[in-house]
Amino acid sequence: MNNFIFENTTKVYFGQGGVKEYLESLLANYGSNVLLAYGGGSIKRNGVYAEVTDILHRAGKNVVEFSGIMSNPTYAKVQEGAKLAKENHVDLILAVGGGSVSDCCKVVSAQAMLGEDLWEFEYAKHDRPSKFIPLGTIVTVFGTGSEMNNGAVITHEDKKIKGALWGAQADFAFLDPNYSMSVPFKQVISGAFDTLSHAMETYFGKPDENNLSDDINEAVMRSTIRNIRVLLTDHNNYAARSELAWASAMAENSILKIGKVTDFQCHMLEHQLGAYTNCNHGAGLAVLHPVLYRHICEANTARFARFAVNVWGIDPEGKTEVELAHAGVEALAAFIKEIGLPTTFAELGIPADTDFAAIAKSTVRTGGCCKELTDDELLEILNECR
Repeated sequence: MNNFIFENTTKVYFGQGGVKEYLESLLANYGSNVLLAYGGGSIKRNGVYAEVTDILHRAGKNVVEFSGIMSNPTYAKVQEGAKLAKENHVDLILAVGGGSVSDCCKVVSAQAMLGEDLWEFEYAKHDRPSKFIPLGTIVTVFGTGSEMNNGAVITHEDKKIKGALWGAQADFAFLDPNYSMSVPFKQVISGAFDTLSHAMETYFGKPDENNLSDDINEAVMRSTIRNIRVLLTDHNNYAARSELAWASAMAENSILKIGKVTDFQCHMLEHQLGAYTNCNHGAGLAVLHPVLYRHICEANTARFARFAVNVWGIDPEGKTEVELAHAGVEALAAFIKEIGLPTTFAELGIPADTDFAAIAKSTVRTGGCCKELTDDELLEILNECR
């Protein structure tokens, strides 16, 4: 295991009724102006908006609304939120929604306190912001694990880049599985697959010898797979949703990453696919993962073989390490089909004339991937996904 420093500063309130029980007392720690951020308005239909605004008003807060945050938040939307926050002297940003809302607000928090363009500050100057408007999150869609880290994925439409920005980490996060009950079921499954993807992207990183982080990771992956299957037959199973909510946080709160250099090559490829097509993140990952893994699994057969046995329960008897490695990848592919996620770009609705060569060329190569992929190999992977 590599050397590491670990800290996670987000206080999590997990379970049903947490917002009603604890939010008002938490609000006493912040000033009077609150930026209430959310997406397309589903929180108004499912009652979460009324619940949260009632608490904010009881606490005597002045509420400024920042709505319409899209599923792939854009840099222009970030700038809109930062302008609102500065003009209204916001003391707390409260992000209510899924990972896209949380990601957008992390960056809004940083940009509002920075006297220059955040994208250029991070990408050109290679610096990180140090001042933030305090942030809290109320999670209604689970999968990204965004609530317990300071990383955000933002699409810069002018640059045709969907990439990482570093912003605020939430002071507190509410994870109430009941809030996910009114989310469209396909979105729930897509989010849960993103959790599985995060775990795999860490598991297949370096080093690949046995360590505690990977042992815990295998348990997270098995739990995610098991509870997705429970939801397929019982959509409103609270226990399964609660397990998936915590698995989502575990996959991205850095515990699984301790002592590791992560892979995340599939994520980098999907990000650029999203920059060019605005496709659903979890669904895009579902199409890409098996194809990418077929290309790279023989570069690390021992790890992929372990994945087959310890995560998918494949009997190793009579199989070579290479056969086991491929069997694990095919088990993943079969699971994606089983849970109803797309397996091709055509199913995902991505046009055949998409500039896949540009996507391949602009994709970040990650140091944790077991194989260094060329532009041509990435283009071949993308073409195989059509």
